[in-house]
Amino acid sequence: MNNDPSSMERHDERQPPGAAADPVRRFQIEKAQNVRALARDDELRRLSLQWMMQASHHKYTYNFSWLGRPVIQFPQDLIAVQELIWQTRPDLIIETGIAHGGSLLFWASILQLIDAGGRVLGIDIDIRPHNRRALVDHPIARRVTMIEGSSLDGDVLARVRSIADHHERVMVVLDSDHGHDHVLGELNAYGPLVSPGCYLVVFDTIIEDLPAGFLNDPRWDRGNNPATAVHEFLGTNDRFELDRTIPAKLMITTAPDGYLKCVKE
Repeated sequence: MNNDPSSMERHDERQPPGAAADPVRRFQIEKAQNVRALARDDELRRLSLQWMMQASHHKYTYNFSWLGRPVIQFPQDLIAVQELIWQTRPDLIIETGIAHGGSLLFWASILQLIDAGGRVLGIDIDIRPHNRRALVDHPIARRVTMIEGSSLDGDVLARVRSIADHHERVMVVLDSDHGHDHVLGELNAYGPLVSPGCYLVVFDTIIEDLPAGFLNDPRWDRGNNPATAVHEFLGTNDRFELDRTIPAKLMITTAPDGYLKCVKE
């Protein structure tokens, strides 16, 4: 941290007129400048990727929980999505991929904290009985609905669309099968449900930045992953734009190409 008064004065001189008199505006301007500087820091990005690769050997993201349920995400991404929920106020968050259900509870708890009256809808091809019981019995279960089945199954999609039709502001999080074709199918199926101003978050686009074979999983790898699906999707869909400010400020994220903002009806 640079606490040199002279440097702080020079920083203030670069502020727009009136910013110095408004501490909140000054803080926001400084934060935006910090994020722009982070976006230009290729060395920090390289070190962040190196750190994530090393941490993955210890199954780092498996070591956290939210309200008692495992949440298999980087804490940085959870904080980022929390910010988006606060900013955009969705009344429905749809997530594909449930696993232990920690992220469903995280989104639901943020909705409850901000008193948005919203609900969370989780879809998974295989909801394990012990996970279902834990989620159904959880104190925040009243905000959570689950559907078992493939996120691309016609009947499942019909149920999801029927639920989404009863909500004004919809956010979508994709975190199921990470293969290119599956994610592209989800983007095309769930993208139309996202409301203008809300986000479509695609986790695990980091796979494209990892060395080929690093994950030792034949189902997805470099060239066949959520990032390749996102870029193909964006090439044919102008409703969404990549929000680069989010991964720039996070650095530690599984979704460097995964924060898509809906900018059109």
